[in-house]
Amino acid sequence: MENTNSHLVIMAGGVGSRFWPMSTTDKPKQFIDVLGVGRSLLQLTYQRFQGVCNPQNVWVVTNARYVDIVKEQLPEVPENQILLEPCRRNTAPCIAYVSWRIKSQDNKANIVVSPSDHIVMDENEFRRIIQLCLNFTRETDAIVTLGMKPNRPETGYGYIKADLSLSSPRQKEIFRVDSFREKPDLQTAIQYIKNNDYFWNAGIFIWSASTIVNAFRVYAPSIAKVFESLRPIYGTPQEQEEINRRYPECASISVDYAIMERAEEIFVCPAEFGWSDLGTWGSLLMQTKKDLYGNSLIGENIEMYDSHNCIVHTTQESHVVIQGLDNYIVAEKDGTLLICSLSEEQRIKQFSGEG
Repeated sequence: MENTNSHLVIMAGGVGSRFWPMSTTDKPKQFIDVLGVGRSLLQLTYQRFQGVCNPQNVWVVTNARYVDIVKEQLPEVPENQILLEPCRRNTAPCIAYVSWRIKSQDNKANIVVSPSDHIVMDENEFRRIIQLCLNFTRETDAIVTLGMKPNRPETGYGYIKADLSLSSPRQKEIFRVDSFREKPDLQTAIQYIKNNDYFWNAGIFIWSASTIVNAFRVYAPSIAKVFESLRPIYGTPQEQEEINRRYPECASISVDYAIMERAEEIFVCPAEFGWSDLGTWGSLLMQTKKDLYGNSLIGENIEMYDSHNCIVHTTQESHVVIQGLDNYIVAEKDGTLLICSLSEEQRIKQFSGEG
């Protein structure tokens, strides 16, 4: 059931440099049909919230250079709800800006914040969990984050340690956060998944506008000051000009550091709906359909011979033949071809010249 005070914020400002050459600074991965399904990751994100938030209550925060792509891919989102960052400042300023802006027009707003480049396999379960969290934050001053049940000792994600001994009296699926943990090394990750109280930090947050604005005032007062001082101009023609002037004053800091790791009333909702943040070619291989030899092929007319566990993304080529590759990435975009061992994929930023 849609609630008129429920708002969705999609953060779509990242550059996705680990997915080069498919993803470039001019058109990062959230705007690309990474999965070969006819819709970009941004469009898939928007789609999975249908029925949770009214299109009139959807907000996209992106970099000024991507405004035309966002309008083209999400024509349903009101133009004045595409907020433009003049420069990159990580997630805390981005979330502060949109929270003050939403609160200025809906004092009772209840907000879910989602990255634009994740994938979810079970959308019904996803919507059930989001709805349950929104109902919880509507009645409390809680900040809720989603924790994904880990199915492998992943070193690429941060972790949340939950206090599972006691669920919230209002909602039995929501628990207090014991602590946030940085991305671990492999030994630590193996320890984490032996315990059932560690979850992947999915970077999806649910809170009321007043709760998050108050949290910024307490824990990140210098960021709060900037957006508080702009209250008279939200929704006016002066807004963009003032944001362009003041936004660079904000420290570049993630919302995890600025708020989550310091605030008191932080809760986690453990969930399992086939989630991945699609951060790397390796994660795309893991999440997509594979042939009998473990190859994932995205594109038309790709023939594989004596090849195993490769990810091939060649959507602009009419015919591709690959022989004798094991554990490789083959990706082509606009005349740039990458052939790289999956075990060396952390060097892609360096190859692209954009890292």
